[in-house]
Amino acid sequence: MSQKIKVLYIDDEPDNLVGFKASLRMDYHILTAVNIPQAMSALENNPDIKVIFCDQRMPGTTGVDFFEEIRISYPLPVRILLTAYTDVESIINAINKGNIFRYVKKPWTEADIVSAIDEANKFYMANSMLAVKNDELQKAYNELNKFAYSVSHDIRGPLSGILGAINISREMDDIEEMKEMMMLMEKSLKKLDTYILSMHDYYSLQRGELKITDIDFNRLMDEMKSMYNVLSKTSNVAFNVTIKQDEVFRSDETPLKLIFNNLLTNAFKYQDKSKANKSVDVSIEVQKSMATIYVKDTGIGILGTHIGEIFNLFYRANSQEVGSGFGLYNVKSALLKLNGQIEVNSVMHQGTTFKVTIPSI
Repeated sequence: MSQKIKVLYIDDEPDNLVGFKASLRMDYHILTAVNIPQAMSALENNPDIKVIFCDQRMPGTTGVDFFEEIRISYPLPVRILLTAYTDVESIINAINKGNIFRYVKKPWTEADIVSAIDEANKFYMANSMLAVKNDELQKAYNELNKFAYSVSHDIRGPLSGILGAINISREMDDIEEMKEMMMLMEKSLKKLDTYILSMHDYYSLQRGELKITDIDFNRLMDEMKSMYNVLSKTSNVAFNVTIKQDEVFRSDETPLKLIFNNLLTNAFKYQDKSKANKSVDVSIEVQKSMATIYVKDTGIGILGTHIGEIFNLFYRANSQEVGSGFGLYNVKSALLKLNGQIEVNSVMHQGTTFKVTIPSI
């Protein structure tokens, strides 16, 4: 059953309020107010009010003035003026100020009110959808701006480095110097490859549909360990995984792998190189249809002022290592698809812990 449209009616004559509510309460959720303070309280406590009726002649003010007062603070509710007077000037004034959707003459009939509410509700829904679309367009526009900058910076940078190394190599005769140039070119190509893969993950998340399967975290982490054990040995970082799963967990494996890949990549990448005992610890517990995942490192840490921004597209919290700016944004996007949450706890020069919670589907 659909929720009733919530309507606020303001009139300084109590009999009118009683009659309005009695006539319409079966089909609509009716709120009434005998004065402006009561009306403001109703608006504050009921943000889902869709339609406001207000009598033009109120003690100390008018319906036009009231609508003008609330227009900025409460822009979404559709405003309808009730007037028993043939005061054409005030009605035109209200329309010109953009404060009313329409007016209804008093004494009103139930048919007039029902018609006004239905039209106002359609207008409200259209405006609400337009506001959502505007927000989505603004977000897309902001991301496009960031993307344009990132392409010019993160793709052109490695390419320029490769071209520069090639030009220098043309003048070289020494094999060792040429090997050094080759290593620089390899580093630039790896950076470019990482960026392209991250971009692919980003668009896959935006467009992909969920594919639900049973998730065995032991098998999933065996795959992760096979990928990161070499990095663990070469970078002298201990890699520890503990798993407790005694029940079925259902989710989409692809975004789960993306979450683990990005968190583990960062955990290894941003280690504090001055520490003798470096580690990355992963713990997973599945209990009561909820997977709780911790990824803890002994890295350089994240400044408290940066934690609120690290999930933004193309944001980089530090410059110790070169990143694409996609990683944690992709993690957040993946968690939105899985209805999951992520928390961050970090202490500079001690390490960072990410806590991820994902419900079974």
